[in-house]
Amino acid sequence: MLIIGIAGGTGSGKTTVVRKIIESLPPSEVVLLPQDSYYKDSSHVPVEERQNINFDHPDAFDWDLLTSHIKTLKEGKSIEQPTYSYLTCTRGPETIHIEPCDVVIVEGILTLCSKKLREQMDLKVFVDTDSDERLIRVINRDIKERGRTASQVMDRYCKVLKPMHLQFIEPTKRYADLIIPEGGTNKMAIHILTMYIKNNLKIC
Repeated sequence: MLIIGIAGGTGSGKTTVVRKIIESLPPSEVVLLPQDSYYKDSSHVPVEERQNINFDHPDAFDWDLLTSHIKTLKEGKSIEQPTYSYLTCTRGPETIHIEPCDVVIVEGILTLCSKKLREQMDLKVFVDTDSDERLIRVINRDIKERGRTASQVMDRYCKVLKPMHLQFIEPTKRYADLIIPEGGTNKMAIHILTMYIKNNLKIC
């Protein structure tokens, strides 16, 4: 089993990189564990206060559950991956049944932040994209998918996203075995990453 961690700032293109990797491999060979699914449940927090939670801080994640799930998959056992709603900021009642696969991709802004999590990885990747480009993507995504106004997105970027990126996300770049500039548009880097996976798994 190959455990790959893919980190990078919000809007850096991590999802595109992951999608292109998955598309290049047989469906039965790869499974994705989005770090966002492992946000701590905030259902106990009053609704009006949930929007104030700092979701870009390491403390927002259930690291113990994520690391234990990877350990379980490496042991050849299945897991029940939690689900999370960005609209309600709570963990959903349903779970996603995940069977062990040859390739497990863990993707999220702070995937490389936890030492215990890094120690479980065979390959650590950081997707590095210009901050202006990331901001444009975040504005488009949050307005379309998360019900926020442009003003709300900009306010959150200045107060939360940018300082958290500089404090917690950017420093994890030093742990990466491979840095992919410009995210999903970097065809050569994605090709190299895909070939590494195939060579290690003897996939033709």
